[in-house]
Amino acid sequence: MLNNTILYSFNVILFTFIISVLTVPIAKKIAIHVNALDMPNERKVHTKPMPRMGGLAIFVAFLIGYMFFGEMTIQMNSILIGSFIILLTGIIDDINSLTPRDKLIGELLSALVITFYGEILLNNISFFGLNIEFGLLAYPITLIFIIACMNIINLIDGLDGLASGISSIFFMTIIVICFFQGRTVGLDFTITLIMLGSTLGFLVHNFYPAKIFLGDSGALFLGFIISVISLLGFKGTILTSVFVPLLILAVPILDTLFAILRRLFHHQKISDADKLHLHHQLLGMKFSHRNTVLIIYGVNILFAIASIFFLLGSEINLYIRIGTYIILFILIFWFVNKTNIITEKQITLHKK
Repeated sequence: MLNNTILYSFNVILFTFIISVLTVPIAKKIAIHVNALDMPNERKVHTKPMPRMGGLAIFVAFLIGYMFFGEMTIQMNSILIGSFIILLTGIIDDINSLTPRDKLIGELLSALVITFYGEILLNNISFFGLNIEFGLLAYPITLIFIIACMNIINLIDGLDGLASGISSIFFMTIIVICFFQGRTVGLDFTITLIMLGSTLGFLVHNFYPAKIFLGDSGALFLGFIISVISLLGFKGTILTSVFVPLLILAVPILDTLFAILRRLFHHQKISDADKLHLHHQLLGMKFSHRNTVLIIYGVNILFAIASIFFLLGSEINLYIRIGTYIILFILIFWFVNKTNIITEKQITLHKK
């Protein structure tokens, strides 16, 4: 039975990987044709116009993968409708930049489809023997969660292969967790397999030096699917299980938190762009483009391993779990202290 599941998983990933690899060059030609280009400026790392709309290739691979391996359900229909809305929002933004408000409208519409039509909700959590039912609050909580995931992935998308690589690590971690828990027949497992192959196929063209960018079409779509997988796999369970997706996404979440704090401290709009994100800080420490991405991959993998330890609980030696968390805490503390990522000093240096 296990061997059959492994073979099935491999086939799904390989199939969507091939579809994605073959579709990306087509998406690139379309992006160039409609002038969906990311132009270099003082905030960008690249030095020449780059086609975006990479999300179109990932979505096509995802859609074809669903046609071959998915099943038609109300929840799946809501995911398809919601993903199409957010993909369209991203494509429009890739061609002609939308205002933050207009982009938020698209994000909200896609999230509303998931919560009200698909009824994919975070209804309750349990901890220390207590069960908290969210009731009607489940709807706004779920909406905020979905929109937050989309923007977290979008904000981290600043270097070749960064957002797509972090998303791939997320999908791989969820697959490992599903195997450990014996949850290899659910909708979340099937979608995760499809998305892993689709994203890895795109990463072939997106890793440094990239031939195409994700664009908002890709970053928002990946964040949308990540939020849905998290809700499908960990909703209505114990508090520790709810934290698992957050642990896997710790790097982009921390980067987003630092950006929000930085802008609040300096009386800037949260939506304002800057060149002070995590990857910019590492580049400022003289790491190369490729090594910066690999370092962030490495830290994210540590968080992914920690999330698996966190979920397995007593099955993992207590000292191993504690040691993993200590290492991660030291890395975060060192980085914040070394870069002064939130302080006036760091911003002043970049403004000179």
